[in-house]
Amino acid sequence: MGLVHEIDYGTPASRAEKQITLTVDGFEVTVPEGTSIMRASMDAGIAIPKLCATDMVDAFGSCRLCLVEIEGRNGTPSSCTTPVAEGMVVHTQTGRLKDIRRGVMELYISDHPLDCLTCAANGDCELQDMAGAVGLRDVRYGYDGDNHVFAKSWGALSDGTANMRWMPKDESNPYFTYDPSKCIVCSRCVRACEEVQGTFALTIEGRGFGSRVSPGMHQDFLSSECVSCGACVQACPTATLTEKSVIEIGQPERSVVTTCAYCGVGCSFKAEMRGDELVRMVPYKDGKANRGHSCVKGRFAYGYATHKERILNPMVREKITDPWREVTWEEAFAHIAGEFRRIQYQYGRGAIGGITSSRCTNEETYLVQKLIRQGFGNNNVDTCARVCHSPTGYGLGQTYGTSAGTQDFDSVEHSDVVMVIGANPAAGHPVFASRMKKRLRQGAKLIVIDPRRTETVKSPHVEASYHLPLKPGTNVAIVTAMAHVIVTEGLFDEAFIRERCDWSEFEDYAEFVSDKAYSPEAVEAFTGVEAETIRGAARLYATGGNGAIYYGLGVTEHSQGSTTVMGIANLAMLTGNIGRPGVGVNPLRGQNNVQGSCDMGSFPHELPGYRHVSGDAVRDIYEALWGVKIDTEPGLRIPNMLDAAVEGTFRGIYIQGEDILQSDPDTKHVSAGLAAMECVVVHDLFLNETARYAHVFLPGSTFLEKDGTFTNAERRINRVRKVMAPKNGLADWEVTQRLAQAMGLNWAYDHPSQIMDEIAQTTPSFANVCYDYLERMGSVQWPCNDKAPAGTPIMHVDGFVRGKGKFIRTEYVATDEKTGPRFPLLLTTGRILSQYNVGAQTRRTPNVIWHDEDVLEIHPHDAEQRGVRDGDWVRLTSRSGETTLRATITDKVAPGVVYTTFHHPDTQANVITTDYSDWATNCPEYKVTAVQVGPSNGPSRWQEEYEDLSRKSRRIEGHMEAAE
Repeated sequence: MGLVHEIDYGTPASRAEKQITLTVDGFEVTVPEGTSIMRASMDAGIAIPKLCATDMVDAFGSCRLCLVEIEGRNGTPSSCTTPVAEGMVVHTQTGRLKDIRRGVMELYISDHPLDCLTCAANGDCELQDMAGAVGLRDVRYGYDGDNHVFAKSWGALSDGTANMRWMPKDESNPYFTYDPSKCIVCSRCVRACEEVQGTFALTIEGRGFGSRVSPGMHQDFLSSECVSCGACVQACPTATLTEKSVIEIGQPERSVVTTCAYCGVGCSFKAEMRGDELVRMVPYKDGKANRGHSCVKGRFAYGYATHKERILNPMVREKITDPWREVTWEEAFAHIAGEFRRIQYQYGRGAIGGITSSRCTNEETYLVQKLIRQGFGNNNVDTCARVCHSPTGYGLGQTYGTSAGTQDFDSVEHSDVVMVIGANPAAGHPVFASRMKKRLRQGAKLIVIDPRRTETVKSPHVEASYHLPLKPGTNVAIVTAMAHVIVTEGLFDEAFIRERCDWSEFEDYAEFVSDKAYSPEAVEAFTGVEAETIRGAARLYATGGNGAIYYGLGVTEHSQGSTTVMGIANLAMLTGNIGRPGVGVNPLRGQNNVQGSCDMGSFPHELPGYRHVSGDAVRDIYEALWGVKIDTEPGLRIPNMLDAAVEGTFRGIYIQGEDILQSDPDTKHVSAGLAAMECVVVHDLFLNETARYAHVFLPGSTFLEKDGTFTNAERRINRVRKVMAPKNGLADWEVTQRLAQAMGLNWAYDHPSQIMDEIAQTTPSFANVCYDYLERMGSVQWPCNDKAPAGTPIMHVDGFVRGKGKFIRTEYVATDEKTGPRFPLLLTTGRILSQYNVGAQTRRTPNVIWHDEDVLEIHPHDAEQRGVRDGDWVRLTSRSGETTLRATITDKVAPGVVYTTFHHPDTQANVITTDYSDWATNCPEYKVTAVQVGPSNGPSRWQEEYEDLSRKSRRIEGHMEAAE
């Protein structure tokens, strides 16, 4: 197994349909119109030397290595910037061209260190390769004059004086180094930062011979606007920008294509290895979700896989106050099986349940819900989607008939208007955000509905046409007010509605939204958004061309989350923005496999494929295969499990890859529920917060140590491939299988591909999916069956899954969580770019350099009223609890609104959040909590007690205290 080599064609592919035929060095080649000569030559198998050209950015034409001769034309044009023409005859290797190229290369080498044998890029350096390709054998120019290579002056001037051209290395970034002495000023990094990432953090500083790449005005990389996505490192043809891991370990010798285990974008990477050590993660150009791009997390933050705090042996303890005791796998499984049987015998069949992981593979999630239904004999299974996107499943299921987004990510390239509601893609889904920003720079318009002025509202070269800074909790009112404008101003698509929806239902809905109570002027008073802004945004979405809606947890994590999802679906149907490229309703899923965990039957009321457990025909499929009767009644949701535990009727739980004590709302209620249970089994990489209340700990495996599939936010099923052996000895699917066997189930899977075969056998939307198919296709979007053998990039093209699209009234009901004299401010929460979810992974990487604590954003007016200064400790109090954290004073939040992240357990933001939840799905109302803020002297007593209990709960016999 060697390295996966990708061909660099030098310039991006043309999408033109017209074909052009030309001759290159005597070989005929036919390519799309608009293709560069360089790319056409590569198609003919002829590689033209290049340095400034790469197919990840547009042609630049600065290095002058790729010159060619064209019959009938004067001069030697650059092949990267010259498009093909019908009948063109090109010569790439003439005596004249050879002399020019060698002369150009000689000049590059004359100001470049000749330390190839000790250079980190040795063996992976395009400058080195091109010197060989052009036949450079001698360099006539020395370092006697100006150079960037040596810190001291050289030759006749070697008097020890400083060389003013020389610049020191910049080692500030934790993941890569910048060595200006090796820069050839090809501008590839600058162009990648602009065109691919869209941050515009890099520039060329100086003029002429003094030119060098710079991350800002006398800034280093760490303090600049660089977001460490790695695009510049990937684009660099020399060792100017190099991963520190390559410097430390050496060049990789093999690579495996796999899928990132962070957010729901589902980026494909080449995991490049040396032995069993991961050298670097390189974005895979053929990855259909990311198209060769990445963010700081997927590109660099993989160090948690080998972190010293990772638990590698099973552990058991009788009481949560006891130290952990390491045991064999056999002992652990026998202990769990014995305890679960005892609990069911003592309390009843429904006294145990489980939680599947949205970080584990589809196959592993499928096995956990199968264990619960077949082995436990109940439907007490739930997943983290309960607390994030369960309203998406319900709302889109009701309106469209399927519980997932409608488009692929490529679709945004065809959008004319992009509306982002309750999401900040720049921080939460940065690779998609880069693709979206590229489209916006090309002229598409942007509408952002968010209480905060986020990075998505305004960034270099991108600014929202409309920002609706609504009061948290008023989403339904804003969405319905937009529908009011569209209906009352006659901006709806009547032809689409009559053809694709139920006209009588539309008439009922139109009557509802036309009420003056839902006019922008009426809702302005309590949403805080000016009526004209609402009207302008509605008109733009309805009349601006292809309109696409992207939304996140700021929509779903509300008491009316499901209602807002249905309101968004209504907007798309009203305007006919469904069923073609550039439009649609697109939930930006949070975790890497939250879509897949839902697909696999992780909800207590649904079997795989979103089929209700009450359906006889669906149960028959599984009963015949599994040999057991499946309960016809839905099981307990996570909040119900915790309630039942406190009541004494639910006593045991198996939690795979989920930290509910940190991620779920009302922390005190979660801890009370866990403390009441008699056998809590945590299956994870680290002793997380939930493990404080665990009786058994089963060590998990990382995405690098297993085979399987993830399903991303666009329904794309991507392969996860094993690149190293599990450090704990077992992949997660093997752990679940061994537990099932200990409980008497006759499972005998040898490989995850067999689990996928069972999924395909029983789930219509996955009917044609198998590992061989995924190897051929690369990836596929479900539904993938006989009706859609190549998968379904865009849903609802000819009709809705449910038949006719369903308009549903979306009455605004104010949340029960009200502000008042005691709690006058509203707290809302979100994520930051460098950290991920509860931070279990990213906090164990150098990403903490950017965000080492959660902070509270507060408006200057509110801060001044409370005597709070920037950086002060403040006490954050709600009806549920209190915590302390540092304040950041900013006008990104409106007066009356405060904001924090939830990545660090020592803050425990969910101590503050309430138990209010979505009316349909119990998704918690994280985004609306009435709070008060006041000065504090530091961590609260509760935080100190929490930290003390955490230390005690992590004691392991025979080890030093394992503090997280």
